[in-house]
Amino acid sequence: MTDWRRAASLSRTFLATAVGACLAVGCGVIPGGSGDSAGTLTVMTFAPEGTKATNMPGMPAMAKAYERWVNSKGGINGHKLRVLTCNERNTPNGAADCARQAIAEKAIAVVGSYSQHGRAFMAPLEAEGIPFIGGYGVSSEEFQSTLSYPVNGGQPVLLAGAGHQLGRACGQVAIVRPDTLAGDSMPVLLNAGLKANKMGEASDIRAAEDTADFSSQASEALADTGGGSAGTSVKDKEKDKDKAKGCVTAVLGERTETFFDAFRRAADDKQRKPQISSVLGSVSQALVNRTGGKESPFEGSYLTSWYPVASDPLWEPMRKVISEHSFGDDGVDPDDSGAQTTWIAYTVLNEVVKRFEKGEDITARKVARMLNQSEKIATGGLTPDLSWRYQDMRAVAGFPRIVNGQVTFQIVQAGRLVAQPGEESMDMTPTLEQAPRAA
Repeated sequence: MTDWRRAASLSRTFLATAVGACLAVGCGVIPGGSGDSAGTLTVMTFAPEGTKATNMPGMPAMAKAYERWVNSKGGINGHKLRVLTCNERNTPNGAADCARQAIAEKAIAVVGSYSQHGRAFMAPLEAEGIPFIGGYGVSSEEFQSTLSYPVNGGQPVLLAGAGHQLGRACGQVAIVRPDTLAGDSMPVLLNAGLKANKMGEASDIRAAEDTADFSSQASEALADTGGGSAGTSVKDKEKDKDKAKGCVTAVLGERTETFFDAFRRAADDKQRKPQISSVLGSVSQALVNRTGGKESPFEGSYLTSWYPVASDPLWEPMRKVISEHSFGDDGVDPDDSGAQTTWIAYTVLNEVVKRFEKGEDITARKVARMLNQSEKIATGGLTPDLSWRYQDMRAVAGFPRIVNGQVTFQIVQAGRLVAQPGEESMDMTPTLEQAPRAA
C-alpha cells in the first residue's frame, strides 16, 4: 500500500474511533469545526495575572462578563459563545502556552488580550490561521502580523500623543520606561511627537521591569528636567528658575505609581515640581482614587488615551454589562483601559460573526477572511469605524497594521480623569509616518 493510502486509511480508522467514543460519552469539540457540534464558538482572552510586573486581570474578567451577557441574549447570530481565559504570566513561555491552548481548543479567534511577548504567541496562531483581534498594543507583532486586527494604535499612538501633549507644555522632557525589548521603542515614539512640536529628544531613563526601587531613576529624571542635583551650585539654581517647565513621563505599568512616589520625594527634597505625565494603562482612574482622589499625587497629571474619558456616556452599554454580568468580580473596572479594549474587541467579534450566513460553519480562517474583506465595523463611537482591508493600512514604519491612530488628551482634575481643556482628539498617523523605524 502506498504511503498516502496508508495515511488515509489510518486517518479514517482514527476518525471512526473518535466518533464512536464521542457517541458513547459525548464530545464537545470536532476537529476542524467551529467549536462543537451545536455551533458553539470558542474564543480565548489571555492576560498576565499575579505577576511582579504588569497585570491585566480586568481583560479576562471583562471577557467572561461579555460571554454571560451575550449568551443571555441568545448568543451571536445563533451561536453560543464560549470564552476561554489564560494567564499569560508575563513570560514568553506563558504567552506561547496560551496560544497553544487556543489551538488545542479550536478557538476561532484570540480576542481582547494583553502580552508584550508578540513573537511567542503570534507564530503559533499564524500557523493555525487564528486571528488576534484587539490586542492591547504593547508588542510590535500586533502591528505587523497579517493575522492581527488591532482596535487601537497601541503604545505607538499613546507615546506619540504624549510627545504632542508634552511638546506644547514643556521645555525639557524625560521618559522613564522598562528596560525591555518592548520598552526600547518608547523613546523613539515619544520623540516623534516632541519633534512635531519642534522640541529636542527626551532623556531616556531605563528601569528593570520588576524593580521596586526607583530612587536613582527619580533623581536622574529630576536632574534631566531642570531639577538640578545634590551638587548644584547656587548660581546654577538661579539659572534653573529661568528654564521652561520640565516634564517627566513614566510608562511602567503597575510600577508607575512606585516610580512617582520616589519621584515626589526627590522633587520635595529639591523643592521642584516638574509636570508629570503618563499614558492610560500605567495611570488609571482607579489608581487616582486609591492614592487620594483630589489629594492624589497624580492631580494635574497629563495623560493620553485611545478612547473617550471613562465618564463619557458612550461607555454606558459596557457599564451595564459589567454591573449585570460580572457577578461581583472586582477585576472588572469600567474605567480600566484593558477592560475597555476587551469590550471593543468583543464588539468587533460580534459584528463579524453577524456577517456570516445563518447556520454557516464558522472557522478561524473564515473569520480572518471576513475581517480582511469586510466593510468598516462600528464600535458605538468608541473608536473610528474599523477596517483591516489592504487599503486601510497606514504607511507607519514598523507598524503597518495600525488602522486607528486616534488619541485623546486627558488631565487629572479634582481627582477625575477628564478631557484636557482646549484639546481635541488627534490622529497620530501622520506623526508616526515621519518617525524612524522603532521596532
